[in-house]
Amino acid sequence: MKQRTILREASIKGKSLHTGQAVNLTLKPAPENHGVVFRRTDIIGNPELKCVIDHVDDLVRSTTLADGHAKVHTVEHVLSALSGCGVDNVLVEMDASEPPILDGSAKHFANLIQEAEPVEQNAEREYFELKEPLSVTRGNSSLIALPHDGLRITCTSADDRGIHTQHLSLEIDYESYLTQVATARTFTIYEDIEELLKLGKIKGGSLDSAIVIKGDKIVSKEPLRFKDEFVRHKILDIIGDMALLGKPLKAHIIAVRPGHSLNADLTKLLREAMLSKGKAPKAERRHGQFPDAHETSLDIRRILDILPHRYPFVMIDRVLEIISDKELIALKNVTVNEPYFTGHYPGRPVMPGVLQVEAMAQAAGILLLRQLNLGDHRIAFFMSADKVKFRRAVEPGDSIEIYVKLIKIRAEKIATASASCKVGGKVVSEAELMFMLADANA
Repeated sequence: MKQRTILREASIKGKSLHTGQAVNLTLKPAPENHGVVFRRTDIIGNPELKCVIDHVDDLVRSTTLADGHAKVHTVEHVLSALSGCGVDNVLVEMDASEPPILDGSAKHFANLIQEAEPVEQNAEREYFELKEPLSVTRGNSSLIALPHDGLRITCTSADDRGIHTQHLSLEIDYESYLTQVATARTFTIYEDIEELLKLGKIKGGSLDSAIVIKGDKIVSKEPLRFKDEFVRHKILDIIGDMALLGKPLKAHIIAVRPGHSLNADLTKLLREAMLSKGKAPKAERRHGQFPDAHETSLDIRRILDILPHRYPFVMIDRVLEIISDKELIALKNVTVNEPYFTGHYPGRPVMPGVLQVEAMAQAAGILLLRQLNLGDHRIAFFMSADKVKFRRAVEPGDSIEIYVKLIKIRAEKIATASASCKVGGKVVSEAELMFMLADANA
């Protein structure tokens, strides 16, 4: 497939979301291999900013790029439209620091691109095709990138109260972007508005440019464009933020409660993988580097340092808190793309209870190895489970908090623990577990 630019200039104007400035934005044709570049015509010298992840500066409720003294705020909707419409090379001129927010979607930018008429160039388009899985996790949010011949995004959007949980999986191409993604508007929680104003944000915000969620009510000047408009806008933002990779991406992105900061984290990893010719950066294998006494939480990288498990059998995304030598709280985000959902059950995916027990066992294993600190020659083998109870179904979109407490350790060889899984503060499963410590190399 060939690279594309636009045939002619096209302009649009409006008020920006966060700065509240009036702004004129013009798309201009650009040569092959130019990429997407913003030019600030309101600054002496008309500085330019190339849209790459290295220039990301601020990620609070939007994506800001900075290079030297020049900044461009809230670039994600413009980049999303250009990526969704398959435009590789374009110059974006603005006479202010932020594009217009318009109706809060990418619809008007997509229409502007159609007005400018995308055209093929002579050079071939270079895709980045992911070869190995990558993932990032923050609290109860996670992003996973898997190899895929095309771009697919599977996303779960949810607020803290679980009132507006939405899920959608889309193969992203020109047609699906225009009809299923571009028109989805940005949204915010009513309680967040005051804090955003204190941060100097949303000075140009209004119900003309955003949907407001207030409790179980939706406040909007027009009806929702889709019943699941929130998750569609999350997909829109992911496409825009991933455009900072610098090349069109071939991967399957699985997102649970994504945001601009997490999107940027994954894009950085993808860029590292791209520079290493498609393979995920190889970390030195460090199994046996157990949690230090000062560590009170663990991200996924540290979990993989400690546990011998690997995809698809890692059942913990994060250790939220190590309360003491005998207690911890871990997290497992459940997405619809868990491999076991294919057959358990078609049409009504439910997480198998045995895997909830396995998640408890892995969390207990981390705690056990931390307390004993026996070095890299020992491993905790899960032996048995007693008093197992399952109280309710665990489904895609649920975030499981895993509570573990060590009960007894005998001769540094046998250990028992109590554990429970909770979703939304309610117990979904519980068990008493037994482990045997054995030589990892035996």
